[in-house]
Amino acid sequence: MRDPLAEPSDLIRSVSRALRVLESVGRAPRGLTVKQIARRCELTVATTYHLVRTLAYEGYVIRREDGTYIVGLEIADRYRELVSAFRGPPAVGEALRRAALDSGYTHYLGRFVGGRIAVTASAEGARSPFVDDMSPGFDEGGHATALGKALLATLTPDQRARYLRDYGMRQFTPATLTTPEALEADLAAGERRGMQLEMGQFRQGLACASVLVTADRDIERRLVLACALPAAEMLTSARVVRAKLTAAARNVAEALSAGESATA
Repeated sequence: MRDPLAEPSDLIRSVSRALRVLESVGRAPRGLTVKQIARRCELTVATTYHLVRTLAYEGYVIRREDGTYIVGLEIADRYRELVSAFRGPPAVGEALRRAALDSGYTHYLGRFVGGRIAVTASAEGARSPFVDDMSPGFDEGGHATALGKALLATLTPDQRARYLRDYGMRQFTPATLTTPEALEADLAAGERRGMQLEMGQFRQGLACASVLVTADRDIERRLVLACALPAAEMLTSARVVRAKLTAAARNVAEALSAGESATA
């Protein structure tokens, strides 16, 4: 949701409208006609037609034979570029894949992006339940995922309170923590444990653990590593998970440092 009070004075409205058109088309997998797009974006049909023609020319939407528009392949190209930029040096991706292969659990990297907690890379593990939401770019549920908790734990209490006010504490499952007080107690327990943890708070039957990879004064450079596994396995394997996750975090940190040194 865009904040109208934060609208820049030099906003280029044609660009803003084009992005609204693109978002509307992206939310409609069956496609939309120009009239449908105009209605959803609250634009005139003439304006929408010009915007859609431009987006189609650039490859960001595709016109089908029935006259509807769907997202174009240029979107996939931009997403691949986003994933590559998020992941960092190739060695980081390799360390993440190795952790997933060795443990059998899906592993994730996360950091603050534009002030929001986001998944920035992932590697699938055969033993973990598939979670389609947790793909690179996912930026919701910071209070409900171990990845998000590990990043929230790096903030001051005032910074955490502000983050929760800005982005809320949506209830994903009956076990989701929905008050700042409950979250503060949970984060403190995670600090004592040496690993942030959640069980069934984001998805029922799923558990997730996370540790810090790199700390930095700049919050956007803080990086965490998380893994997901069936909740029943976490109940019996928490210490093993923590040991393996901590070792994997060291490997990721070393790969990140080596990659940054090579490009310096």
